[in-house]
Amino acid sequence: MPDGRFGHQKYLIRRKFFRIFGGAFYVDGPDGSLLLYGEMKAFKLKEDIRIYTGLEKAEEVLTIKARQMLDFAAAYDVFDSSTGEKVGVLKRKGLKSLLKDEWVVMDAADREIGTIQEDRMLLALIRRFVPMGHFIPQLFRADIGGSTAGYYRQLFHLFLLKMEVDFTPDVNGALDRRLGVAAGILLGAIEGKQQ
Repeated sequence: MPDGRFGHQKYLIRRKFFRIFGGAFYVDGPDGSLLLYGEMKAFKLKEDIRIYTGLEKAEEVLTIKARQMLDFAAAYDVFDSSTGEKVGVLKRKGLKSLLKDEWVVMDAADREIGTIQEDRMLLALIRRFVPMGHFIPQLFRADIGGSTAGYYRQLFHLFLLKMEVDFTPDVNGALDRRLGVAAGILLGAIEGKQQ
């Protein structure tokens, strides 16, 4: 049974840009309270992100680990830390993501169940190739089983990466919220490096 922190429809993910080593992620609930805290290990050749129930890191709830090191099309396994259960996989589409960011969402058996894609191609190209284009916030749509399961909307801020996560369209619960929150953190960690 997933932790109650993963039972919400909306989240806000924040990442500070000016951290010297590694990365820190704060996941707030709809009422603004801190639900989860994550850290990306510094000086690792393979990304390793640990998600805890709070800043004190007393209880780890999720682990996100890259399968390969320094892979442009890396796959990230997401595990429930309390049970060791593999929740699913998030795989970046390498060459496709040069022009427009795209991820494949897979279940625990590595079967493709959906995608997470950046919004319109024109905006994606402006972000990459027009001076100051990186100030245009990104919008990602998650589709699971052919239906929209949620949105990841970046908010403009000079010193923080802020991303609103909205699973309201996922009325049937097609996307495991643990995998959905992990995707938001990965978008902030990996795609956020481009901004």
